[in-house]
Amino acid sequence: MLSPEVLTIAMFVGLLLGLFMGHPLAFVLGGLAVIFGFIGPGPQVYGMIINRVFGAMDNYVLVAVPLFIFMARLLSDSGVTDRMFDVLRQLLGPVRGGLTLAVIAVSVLLAATTGIIGASMTVMGLLALPSMLQHNYQKEMSCGAIAAGGSLGILIPPSIMLIIMGSYASLSVGKLFAAALFPGLLLAFLYAAYAATLSFIFPDLGPPMSKEERAEVNGRELLGMMLKLVVPPLLLVLGVLGTIFAGIATATEAASIGAFIALLLVIIYGRFTWRGFFESVVETGKTTTMVLFVVVGATAFTGVFIAGGGIDVASDFVAGLGMGKWGTLVIMIAMIFVLGMFLDWLGIILICFPIFLPLAADFGFDKLWFVVMIALVLQTSFLTPPFGYALFYLKGVAPEGVETAHIYRGVVPFIGLIILGTFICIVYPEIITWLPHVLFDK
Repeated sequence: MLSPEVLTIAMFVGLLLGLFMGHPLAFVLGGLAVIFGFIGPGPQVYGMIINRVFGAMDNYVLVAVPLFIFMARLLSDSGVTDRMFDVLRQLLGPVRGGLTLAVIAVSVLLAATTGIIGASMTVMGLLALPSMLQHNYQKEMSCGAIAAGGSLGILIPPSIMLIIMGSYASLSVGKLFAAALFPGLLLAFLYAAYAATLSFIFPDLGPPMSKEERAEVNGRELLGMMLKLVVPPLLLVLGVLGTIFAGIATATEAASIGAFIALLLVIIYGRFTWRGFFESVVETGKTTTMVLFVVVGATAFTGVFIAGGGIDVASDFVAGLGMGKWGTLVIMIAMIFVLGMFLDWLGIILICFPIFLPLAADFGFDKLWFVVMIALVLQTSFLTPPFGYALFYLKGVAPEGVETAHIYRGVVPFIGLIILGTFICIVYPEIITWLPHVLFDK
Protein backbone atom coordinates (compact mmCIF):
# COMPACT_ATOMS: atom_id res chain seq x y z
CA MET A 1 0.00 0.00 0.00
CA LEU A 2 1.32 3.43 -0.98
CA SER A 3 1.89 6.05 1.69
CA PRO A 4 -0.45 9.09 1.51
CA GLU A 5 2.43 11.34 0.43
CA VAL A 6 3.52 9.06 -2.43
CA LEU A 7 -0.11 8.52 -3.49
CA THR A 8 -0.75 12.28 -3.64
CA ILE A 9 2.30 12.99 -5.79
CA ALA A 10 1.79 9.96 -8.03
CA MET A 11 -1.89 10.74 -8.73
CA PHE A 12 -1.20 14.35 -9.76
CA VAL A 13 1.83 13.36 -11.85
CA GLY A 14 -0.35 10.73 -13.56
CA LEU A 15 -3.04 13.36 -14.16
CA LEU A 16 -0.61 15.73 -15.87
CA LEU A 17 0.93 12.92 -17.94
CA GLY A 18 -2.46 11.69 -19.11
CA LEU A 19 -3.56 15.17 -20.15
CA PHE A 20 -0.30 16.00 -21.95
CA MET A 21 -0.61 12.73 -23.86
CA GLY A 22 -3.94 14.03 -25.18
CA HIS A 23 -6.36 11.68 -23.44
CA PRO A 24 -9.84 12.94 -22.45
CA LEU A 25 -10.03 14.28 -18.90
CA ALA A 26 -12.93 12.01 -17.88
CA PHE A 27 -11.04 8.82 -18.76
CA VAL A 28 -7.75 10.04 -17.29
CA LEU A 29 -9.48 10.70 -13.96
CA GLY A 30 -11.42 7.44 -14.02
CA GLY A 31 -8.40 5.39 -15.10
CA LEU A 32 -6.21 6.85 -12.37
CA ALA A 33 -8.94 6.05 -9.83
CA VAL A 34 -8.95 2.40 -10.91
CA ILE A 35 -5.14 2.08 -10.92
CA PHE A 36 -4.40 3.90 -7.67
CA GLY A 37 -7.44 2.45 -5.96
CA PHE A 38 -5.82 -0.97 -6.41
CA ILE A 39 -2.23 -0.08 -5.48
CA GLY A 40 -3.26 2.50 -2.85
CA PRO A 41 -6.16 1.91 -0.44
CA GLY A 42 -6.86 -1.51 -1.98
CA PRO A 43 -9.70 -3.13 -3.99
CA GLN A 44 -12.19 -2.57 -1.14
CA VAL A 45 -12.24 1.13 -2.10
CA TYR A 46 -14.12 0.35 -5.32
CA GLY A 47 -17.38 -0.20 -3.44
CA MET A 48 -17.05 3.25 -1.91
CA ILE A 49 -16.32 4.73 -5.35
CA ILE A 50 -19.46 3.16 -6.81
CA ASN A 51 -21.54 4.61 -3.98
CA ARG A 52 -20.00 8.06 -4.52
CA VAL A 53 -20.73 7.93 -8.26
CA PHE A 54 -24.35 6.90 -7.69
CA GLY A 55 -24.66 9.66 -5.10
CA ALA A 56 -23.34 12.24 -7.55
CA MET A 57 -25.69 11.10 -10.31
CA ASP A 58 -28.70 10.93 -7.96
CA ASN A 59 -28.73 14.71 -7.63
CA TYR A 60 -31.87 16.59 -8.64
CA VAL A 61 -29.92 19.82 -9.21
CA LEU A 62 -27.96 18.26 -12.09
CA VAL A 63 -31.20 17.94 -14.09
CA ALA A 64 -30.80 21.68 -14.73
CA VAL A 65 -27.62 21.02 -16.75
CA PRO A 66 -29.25 19.51 -19.89
CA LEU A 67 -32.15 21.97 -19.63
CA PHE A 68 -29.88 25.02 -19.69
CA ILE A 69 -27.79 23.50 -22.48
CA PHE A 70 -30.97 22.86 -24.48
CA MET A 71 -32.07 26.45 -23.89
CA ALA A 72 -28.71 27.69 -25.18
CA ARG A 73 -28.95 25.54 -28.31
CA LEU A 74 -32.45 26.81 -29.08
CA LEU A 75 -31.40 30.43 -28.67
CA SER A 76 -28.43 29.88 -30.91
CA ASP A 77 -30.71 28.45 -33.61
CA SER A 78 -33.24 31.29 -33.26
CA GLY A 79 -30.89 33.75 -34.98
CA VAL A 80 -31.68 36.44 -32.42
CA THR A 81 -27.99 36.79 -31.50
CA ASP A 82 -26.99 37.73 -35.04
CA ARG A 83 -29.55 40.52 -35.28
CA MET A 84 -28.96 41.66 -31.69
CA PHE A 85 -25.33 42.39 -32.47
CA ASP A 86 -26.35 44.32 -35.57
CA VAL A 87 -28.71 46.51 -33.50
CA LEU A 88 -26.06 47.28 -30.88
CA ARG A 89 -23.49 47.86 -33.62
CA GLN A 90 -25.74 50.57 -35.06
CA LEU A 91 -26.46 51.99 -31.62
CA LEU A 92 -22.87 52.12 -30.33
CA GLY A 93 -21.03 52.38 -33.65
CA PRO A 94 -20.75 56.20 -33.59
CA VAL A 95 -18.71 55.97 -30.36
CA ARG A 96 -14.97 55.30 -30.37
CA GLY A 97 -14.58 51.60 -29.59
CA GLY A 98 -18.34 51.20 -30.06
CA LEU A 99 -18.08 47.79 -31.70
CA THR A 100 -16.02 46.52 -28.79
CA LEU A 101 -18.66 47.80 -26.39
CA ALA A 102 -21.34 46.13 -28.51
CA VAL A 103 -19.43 42.82 -28.30
CA ILE A 104 -19.28 43.04 -24.50
CA ALA A 105 -22.96 44.03 -24.22
CA VAL A 106 -24.11 41.15 -26.43
CA SER A 107 -21.79 38.79 -24.56
CA VAL A 108 -23.46 39.75 -21.26
CA LEU A 109 -26.91 39.11 -22.77
CA LEU A 110 -25.75 35.78 -24.17
CA ALA A 111 -24.17 34.87 -20.84
CA ALA A 112 -27.44 35.54 -19.06
CA THR A 113 -29.41 33.41 -21.50
CA THR A 114 -27.14 30.45 -22.21
CA GLY A 115 -24.82 29.49 -19.34
CA ILE A 116 -22.19 27.98 -21.69
CA ILE A 117 -19.48 29.70 -23.71
CA GLY A 118 -19.37 27.62 -26.90
CA ALA A 119 -22.35 29.35 -28.51
CA SER A 120 -21.23 32.83 -27.42
CA MET A 121 -17.68 32.42 -28.71
CA THR A 122 -18.72 30.93 -32.04
CA VAL A 123 -21.40 33.53 -32.74
CA MET A 124 -19.29 36.53 -31.75
CA GLY A 125 -16.25 35.19 -33.58
CA LEU A 126 -18.24 34.71 -36.79
CA LEU A 127 -20.25 37.94 -36.57
CA ALA A 128 -18.32 40.53 -34.63
CA LEU A 129 -14.69 39.86 -35.53
CA PRO A 130 -15.04 40.29 -39.32
CA SER A 131 -17.09 43.46 -38.73
CA MET A 132 -14.48 44.86 -36.35
CA LEU A 133 -11.64 44.13 -38.75
CA GLN A 134 -13.63 45.66 -41.59
CA HIS A 135 -13.87 48.88 -39.55
CA ASN A 136 -10.10 48.85 -38.91
CA TYR A 137 -10.23 47.85 -35.26
CA GLN A 138 -6.98 46.56 -33.79
CA LYS A 139 -6.82 42.77 -34.05
CA GLU A 140 -5.52 42.25 -30.51
CA MET A 141 -8.19 44.41 -28.88
CA SER A 142 -10.94 42.77 -30.96
CA CYS A 143 -9.82 39.22 -30.18
CA GLY A 144 -9.31 39.94 -26.50
CA ALA A 145 -12.77 41.49 -26.08
CA ILE A 146 -14.50 38.61 -27.88
CA ALA A 147 -12.62 35.93 -25.94
CA ALA A 148 -13.12 37.59 -22.54
CA GLY A 149 -16.72 38.62 -23.20
CA GLY A 150 -17.64 35.20 -24.54
CA SER A 151 -16.24 33.54 -21.41
CA LEU A 152 -18.65 35.44 -19.16
CA GLY A 153 -21.28 32.80 -19.87
CA ILE A 154 -19.66 30.48 -17.36
CA LEU A 155 -19.91 33.06 -14.53
CA ILE A 156 -23.02 35.17 -15.09
CA PRO A 157 -26.10 33.12 -14.14
CA PRO A 158 -27.64 30.88 -15.29
CA SER A 159 -24.30 29.07 -15.42
CA ILE A 160 -23.58 25.36 -15.77
CA MET A 161 -20.42 25.89 -13.71
CA LEU A 162 -22.37 27.38 -10.80
CA ILE A 163 -24.79 24.45 -10.85
CA ILE A 164 -21.91 21.97 -10.56
CA MET A 165 -20.29 24.10 -7.86
CA GLY A 166 -23.51 24.28 -5.87
CA SER A 167 -23.94 20.53 -6.12
CA TYR A 168 -20.44 19.75 -4.83
CA ALA A 169 -20.27 22.51 -2.20
CA SER A 170 -23.76 21.74 -0.84
CA LEU A 171 -24.87 25.31 -1.55
CA SER A 172 -28.17 26.60 -2.86
CA VAL A 173 -27.84 27.16 -6.61
CA GLY A 174 -30.21 30.12 -6.29
CA LYS A 175 -27.88 31.74 -3.76
CA LEU A 176 -24.89 31.05 -5.98
CA PHE A 177 -26.65 32.63 -8.95
CA ALA A 178 -27.41 35.72 -6.88
CA ALA A 179 -23.86 35.88 -5.50
CA ALA A 180 -22.22 35.58 -8.93
CA LEU A 181 -24.39 38.17 -10.69
CA PHE A 182 -22.61 41.34 -9.57
CA PRO A 183 -19.05 39.91 -9.93
CA GLY A 184 -19.93 38.92 -13.51
CA LEU A 185 -21.29 42.38 -14.24
CA LEU A 186 -18.20 43.88 -12.57
CA LEU A 187 -15.95 42.03 -15.02
CA ALA A 188 -18.11 43.19 -17.94
CA PHE A 189 -17.84 46.78 -16.67
CA LEU A 190 -14.05 46.50 -16.33
CA TYR A 191 -13.79 45.12 -19.88
CA ALA A 192 -15.98 47.92 -21.26
CA ALA A 193 -14.16 50.63 -19.31
CA TYR A 194 -10.78 49.35 -20.50
CA ALA A 195 -11.89 49.21 -24.15
CA ALA A 196 -13.59 52.62 -24.03
CA THR A 197 -10.65 54.31 -22.30
CA LEU A 198 -8.04 52.85 -24.62
CA SER A 199 -10.10 53.67 -27.71
CA PHE A 200 -10.59 57.25 -26.49
CA ILE A 201 -6.85 57.74 -25.91
CA PHE A 202 -5.82 55.89 -29.09
CA PRO A 203 -8.61 56.40 -31.68
CA ASP A 204 -6.92 54.07 -34.17
CA LEU A 205 -7.66 51.10 -31.91
CA GLY A 206 -11.42 51.47 -32.35
CA PRO A 207 -12.49 54.15 -34.85
CA PRO A 208 -16.17 55.21 -34.92
CA MET A 209 -18.51 54.32 -37.78
CA SER A 210 -18.66 56.68 -40.73
CA LYS A 211 -21.55 59.14 -41.09
CA GLU A 212 -22.76 57.22 -44.16
CA GLU A 213 -23.15 54.01 -42.16
CA ARG A 214 -24.90 55.83 -39.35
CA ALA A 215 -27.38 57.32 -41.80
CA GLU A 216 -28.47 53.86 -43.00
CA VAL A 217 -30.80 53.39 -40.01
CA ASN A 218 -32.87 56.16 -38.39
CA GLY A 219 -33.66 56.39 -34.68
CA ARG A 220 -37.21 55.06 -34.99
CA GLU A 221 -36.10 51.97 -36.90
CA LEU A 222 -33.34 51.37 -34.37
CA LEU A 223 -35.79 51.62 -31.47
CA GLY A 224 -38.15 49.16 -33.16
CA MET A 225 -35.33 46.70 -33.75
CA MET A 226 -34.26 46.96 -30.10
CA LEU A 227 -37.79 46.26 -28.87
CA LYS A 228 -38.04 43.27 -31.17
CA LEU A 229 -34.61 41.73 -30.68
CA VAL A 230 -33.24 42.84 -27.30
CA VAL A 231 -36.35 42.88 -25.11
CA PRO A 232 -37.38 39.19 -25.62
CA PRO A 233 -34.01 37.81 -24.44
CA LEU A 234 -34.22 40.13 -21.44
CA LEU A 235 -37.65 38.70 -20.66
CA LEU A 236 -36.09 35.24 -20.86
CA VAL A 237 -33.47 36.31 -18.30
CA LEU A 238 -36.19 37.66 -16.02
CA GLY A 239 -38.20 34.48 -16.48
CA VAL A 240 -35.30 32.30 -15.39
CA LEU A 241 -33.49 34.37 -12.76
CA GLY A 242 -36.61 36.16 -11.56
CA THR A 243 -38.38 32.94 -10.60
CA ILE A 244 -35.26 31.71 -8.77
CA PHE A 245 -34.58 34.97 -6.91
CA ALA A 246 -38.25 35.38 -6.00
CA GLY A 247 -38.28 31.89 -4.51
CA ILE A 248 -40.98 30.75 -6.93
CA ALA A 249 -38.88 28.01 -8.57
CA THR A 250 -35.71 26.03 -7.97
CA ALA A 251 -32.84 26.22 -10.48
CA THR A 252 -34.05 22.99 -12.11
CA GLU A 253 -37.61 24.25 -12.45
CA ALA A 254 -36.40 27.63 -13.72
CA ALA A 255 -34.27 25.84 -16.32
CA SER A 256 -37.37 24.14 -17.70
CA ILE A 257 -39.13 27.53 -17.82
CA GLY A 258 -36.16 28.98 -19.71
CA ALA A 259 -36.09 26.12 -22.21
CA PHE A 260 -39.81 26.58 -22.87
CA ILE A 261 -39.45 30.36 -23.38
CA ALA A 262 -36.47 29.78 -25.68
CA LEU A 263 -38.58 27.38 -27.75
CA LEU A 264 -41.31 30.04 -27.98
CA LEU A 265 -38.74 32.59 -29.19
CA VAL A 266 -37.57 30.22 -31.92
CA ILE A 267 -41.19 29.80 -33.06
CA ILE A 268 -41.98 33.55 -32.83
CA TYR A 269 -38.91 34.47 -34.89
CA GLY A 270 -39.97 31.94 -37.54
CA ARG A 271 -36.83 29.81 -37.17
CA PHE A 272 -38.43 26.59 -35.90
CA THR A 273 -37.87 23.41 -37.91
CA TRP A 274 -38.20 19.82 -36.76
CA ARG A 275 -34.72 19.10 -38.10
CA GLY A 276 -33.24 21.97 -36.08
CA PHE A 277 -35.18 20.86 -33.01
CA PHE A 278 -33.85 17.31 -33.37
CA GLU A 279 -30.27 18.57 -33.81
CA SER A 280 -30.63 20.71 -30.66
CA VAL A 281 -31.76 17.66 -28.69
CA VAL A 282 -28.84 15.57 -30.01
CA GLU A 283 -26.26 18.27 -29.29
CA THR A 284 -27.72 18.73 -25.82
CA GLY A 285 -27.30 15.01 -25.20
CA LYS A 286 -23.69 15.07 -26.39
CA THR A 287 -22.70 18.05 -24.24
CA THR A 288 -24.51 16.73 -21.17
CA THR A 289 -22.83 13.34 -21.59
CA MET A 290 -19.41 14.98 -21.76
CA VAL A 291 -20.06 16.97 -18.58
CA LEU A 292 -21.41 14.00 -16.64
CA PHE A 293 -18.60 11.68 -17.76
CA VAL A 294 -16.14 14.16 -16.24
CA VAL A 295 -18.25 14.28 -13.09
CA VAL A 296 -18.12 10.47 -12.82
CA GLY A 297 -14.36 10.33 -13.45
CA ALA A 298 -13.61 13.13 -11.00
CA THR A 299 -15.89 11.62 -8.35
CA ALA A 300 -13.97 8.35 -8.59
CA PHE A 301 -10.60 10.17 -8.58
CA THR A 302 -11.40 12.24 -5.48
CA GLY A 303 -12.85 9.14 -3.78
CA VAL A 304 -9.53 7.31 -4.09
CA PHE A 305 -7.64 10.48 -3.21
CA ILE A 306 -9.64 10.88 0.02
CA ALA A 307 -9.45 7.17 0.93
CA GLY A 308 -5.68 7.17 0.42
CA GLY A 309 -5.14 10.17 2.69
CA GLY A 310 -4.31 12.58 -0.11
CA ILE A 311 -6.70 15.26 1.13
CA ASP A 312 -4.94 15.39 4.49
CA VAL A 313 -1.53 15.60 2.83
CA ALA A 314 -2.56 18.44 0.52
CA SER A 315 -4.38 20.34 3.29
CA ASP A 316 -1.48 19.97 5.72
CA PHE A 317 0.96 21.14 3.04
CA VAL A 318 -0.98 24.34 2.28
CA ALA A 319 -1.74 25.06 5.93
CA GLY A 320 1.85 24.26 6.90
CA LEU A 321 3.20 27.04 4.71
CA GLY A 322 2.28 29.37 7.56
CA MET A 323 0.94 32.11 5.31
CA GLY A 324 -2.03 32.95 7.51
CA LYS A 325 -5.63 33.43 6.43
CA TRP A 326 -5.14 35.81 3.51
CA GLY A 327 -1.82 34.36 2.42
CA THR A 328 -3.44 30.94 2.17
CA LEU A 329 -6.26 32.46 0.11
CA VAL A 330 -3.69 33.95 -2.29
CA ILE A 331 -1.97 30.55 -2.58
CA MET A 332 -5.27 28.82 -3.38
CA ILE A 333 -6.17 31.48 -5.97
CA ALA A 334 -2.71 31.15 -7.52
CA MET A 335 -3.11 27.35 -7.70
CA ILE A 336 -6.49 27.75 -9.43
CA PHE A 337 -4.89 30.19 -11.90
CA VAL A 338 -2.01 27.81 -12.71
CA LEU A 339 -4.27 24.75 -13.00
CA GLY A 340 -6.45 26.78 -15.38
CA MET A 341 -3.61 26.71 -17.89
CA PHE A 342 -3.80 22.92 -18.11
CA LEU A 343 -7.28 21.79 -16.97
CA ASP A 344 -10.81 22.86 -17.79
CA TRP A 345 -13.04 24.41 -15.13
CA LEU A 346 -14.90 21.18 -14.43
CA GLY A 347 -11.77 19.18 -13.63
CA ILE A 348 -10.41 21.98 -11.43
CA ILE A 349 -13.63 22.21 -9.42
CA LEU A 350 -14.00 18.50 -8.84
CA ILE A 351 -10.33 18.05 -7.91
CA CYS A 352 -9.79 21.19 -5.82
CA PHE A 353 -13.07 21.50 -3.92
CA PRO A 354 -12.38 18.54 -1.58
CA ILE A 355 -9.05 20.17 -0.65
CA PHE A 356 -9.91 23.87 -0.62
CA LEU A 357 -13.38 23.91 0.97
CA PRO A 358 -12.25 22.39 4.31
CA LEU A 359 -9.26 24.78 4.35
CA ALA A 360 -11.55 27.75 3.70
CA ALA A 361 -13.83 26.63 6.54
CA ASP A 362 -10.86 26.26 8.92
CA PHE A 363 -9.76 29.84 8.18
CA GLY A 364 -13.28 31.19 8.65
CA PHE A 365 -14.08 32.19 5.06
CA ASP A 366 -17.74 32.41 4.15
CA LYS A 367 -18.40 29.37 1.94
CA LEU A 368 -20.64 31.23 -0.54
CA TRP A 369 -18.12 34.04 -0.95
CA PHE A 370 -15.23 31.59 -1.32
CA VAL A 371 -16.96 29.50 -4.00
CA VAL A 372 -17.81 32.59 -6.07
CA MET A 373 -14.20 33.78 -5.72
CA ILE A 374 -13.07 30.48 -7.25
CA ALA A 375 -15.65 30.92 -10.02
CA LEU A 376 -14.27 34.41 -10.66
CA VAL A 377 -10.67 33.22 -10.91
CA LEU A 378 -11.75 30.32 -13.16
CA GLN A 379 -12.58 32.91 -15.83
CA THR A 380 -8.85 32.94 -16.54
CA SER A 381 -8.88 29.21 -17.37
CA PHE A 382 -10.60 30.06 -20.67
CA LEU A 383 -8.03 32.70 -21.60
CA THR A 384 -4.65 31.39 -20.43
CA PRO A 385 -2.44 29.50 -22.90
CA PRO A 386 -1.73 26.76 -23.73
CA PHE A 387 -5.19 25.19 -23.13
CA GLY A 388 -7.56 28.17 -22.94
CA TYR A 389 -10.79 26.99 -24.57
CA ALA A 390 -11.82 30.51 -25.64
CA LEU A 391 -8.57 30.83 -27.58
CA PHE A 392 -9.27 27.66 -29.55
CA TYR A 393 -12.92 28.56 -30.16
CA LEU A 394 -11.91 31.97 -31.50
CA LYS A 395 -9.03 30.71 -33.61
CA GLY A 396 -11.36 28.11 -35.15
CA VAL A 397 -13.76 30.76 -36.50
CA ALA A 398 -11.38 33.70 -36.97
CA PRO A 399 -11.09 35.12 -40.52
CA GLU A 400 -7.90 34.97 -42.52
CA GLY A 401 -5.23 37.30 -41.21
CA VAL A 402 -5.94 36.73 -37.51
CA GLU A 403 -3.08 34.68 -36.10
CA THR A 404 -2.81 32.84 -32.80
CA ALA A 405 -0.29 35.45 -31.64
CA HIS A 406 -2.92 38.20 -32.08
CA ILE A 407 -5.33 36.27 -29.86
CA TYR A 408 -2.71 35.52 -27.19
CA ARG A 409 -1.58 39.15 -27.01
CA GLY A 410 -5.17 40.34 -27.00
CA VAL A 411 -6.27 38.33 -23.96
CA VAL A 412 -3.38 39.38 -21.69
CA PRO A 413 -4.95 42.71 -20.57
CA PHE A 414 -8.28 40.99 -19.93
CA ILE A 415 -6.58 38.36 -17.74
CA GLY A 416 -5.18 41.30 -15.77
CA LEU A 417 -8.70 42.75 -15.46
CA ILE A 418 -9.98 39.43 -14.06
CA ILE A 419 -7.22 39.54 -11.44
CA LEU A 420 -8.19 43.16 -10.68
CA GLY A 421 -11.84 42.14 -10.34
CA THR A 422 -10.82 39.34 -7.97
CA PHE A 423 -8.88 41.81 -5.82
CA ILE A 424 -11.86 44.19 -5.74
CA CYS A 425 -14.11 41.36 -4.51
CA ILE A 426 -11.60 40.54 -1.76
CA VAL A 427 -11.55 44.16 -0.59
CA TYR A 428 -15.32 44.56 -0.97
CA PRO A 429 -16.86 41.12 -0.27
CA GLU A 430 -20.34 42.72 -0.24
CA ILE A 431 -20.20 42.64 -4.05
CA ILE A 432 -20.73 38.90 -3.69
CA THR A 433 -22.65 38.58 -0.44
CA TRP A 434 -25.12 41.51 -0.54
CA LEU A 435 -27.65 40.26 -3.12
CA PRO A 436 -28.04 36.67 -1.77
CA HIS A 437 -28.38 38.15 1.74
CA VAL A 438 -31.17 40.47 0.61
CA LEU A 439 -33.00 37.83 -1.42
CA PHE A 440 -32.63 34.69 0.68
CA ASP A 441 -31.69 35.55 4.28
CA LYS A 442 -35.10 36.61 5.52
